[in-house]
Order: sequence, then structure tokens, then C-alpha cells
Amino acid sequence: MIYFIGAGPGAPDLITVRGKNILERADVIIYAGSLVNPALLENAKEECKIYNSAAMTLEEVIDVMVSASKLGKQIVRLHTGDPCIYGAIREQMDLLDTYHLEYEVVPGVSSFIGAAAALKAEYTLPDVSQTVILTRMAGRTPVPEKEEISKLASHGATMVVFLTTTMLEELSKKLIAGGYAPDSPAAIVYKATWEDEKVVRTTVENIAPAAKENGINKMALILVGGFLGTEYERSKLYDPAFSHEFREASKS
Repeated sequence: MIYFIGAGPGAPDLITVRGKNILERADVIIYAGSLVNPALLENAKEECKIYNSAAMTLEEVIDVMVSASKLGKQIVRLHTGDPCIYGAIREQMDLLDTYHLEYEVVPGVSSFIGAAAALKAEYTLPDVSQTVILTRMAGRTPVPEKEEISKLASHGATMVVFLTTTMLEELSKKLIAGGYAPDSPAAIVYKATWEDEKVVRTTVENIAPAAKENGINKMALILVGGFLGTEYERSKLYDPAFSHEFREASKS
């Protein structure tokens, strides 16, 4: 069996119990280079073969999987965060299908969740935002034209921008062009949940200078929206005047 496992955002104890148990039994581990905390590899068996996919092509990764599968080995493909977000697992699974090999996906804690924890923030606040947009700027990997940053920004929703740390000046311009005020709250979270995590609170117009001032040029998420502010409405679920299936509204 081949397992695609989400390693979590960084801290080694944020991998799921299921993921850790499978990792400890693996005969072969292919992990995503500097994105995965190497401390997780300490759970591997002594005889486990470990490959760093940073130096491998897709075809080389698949070759390792196919060869090990023919020998009846248990294989782990260890991805950062959760594999379903910018994990490039679809192309791997489609190739494995051509070899009629079985695989399973084990979910993980995404870095955007780790970033919210680092900020002690809630992405969805009543009367502020009930939508979270996970996106990226177009780079070597293009973005569909209808998902261009300024168009997404026009919704005024909570935004989490991945894989964009080298394009922050352009990001600010597009966010402002889309409708965010220059002084809208923003945050930069570098290596969420890692030991060297860094959190920088700033504004949309100052994202690039704030990142430069703090020496951040990679492995960071950019978060934008009113959820970083101080104004919001209380949840109706716990409002004394609100009735639901489990509680009657207070009469007083």
C-alpha cells in the first residue's frame, strides 16, 4: 500500500495519530524536502529507505513507489500540511492508477490552520467574513484568469495567500486594486508552528516592507481581512436571546 500523508504545518507532534502510526511502519518514505520537519523522520524504522523528493522528478518518485510496491513494501509519500492543498498529489495518483497500484490519503493539519493558531485568530467572524479564500499569485505555475488576486479580493472575504512571498509588492497592489483599503489589517506568518515561527502584523499596503524588515522571503503565508481587526458580532449560537434545539432563549 502507498500512503499519501499530511505531515502537518511544521511541529512534529501535529501529524495525526494515524499518520504517525503508518510512518513508523513504513519501509520506504519519500518526503517533501525542507517543507517537512526532519524530526518526523526520527519515527522511521532503522531499515527504512528515505528519499528527499526535492531533488527528484515526478517520474523518479513514481519509479521508487512502483519498485517498492513490487517487493511488497509499505510506502509513505510525506507531504507538508495537508496533501490536498498545493500538494501535487493528483498527478501522482493518476500515474499510480496506470500501474493499478492501491493508495490511500491520510489528511493532515494545513499550514493555514497553523497560521490561525499562531495569530490566535478565527477566520470566520459574524458580520465580518463567513468565507475563507485559499489562493496564490501566478508565478511559474499560472493561475486561471478568473481567479486573479484582485478579482478574489473584490469579495472582501478572509484571504490566505500561499506561495507568494517573493511577490509581495505586486500582491499589495492587486489586493488594493480589488477593494481592500490600504490600511486593511494583514499578517505574515513564517513557518507556522515550527520552532522558529515568526508572526508579523501589518497592513495591506505594508506587507512587502514588513516582510523585508523581518527577514522573511520564503515559507510564509499572507493573511488579509477584517478577521484580524477588533470589530465583530457575537455568535447567535451562544446568544442568551437565541433559541435552538438544545437550549431555550432566556426570558430576562
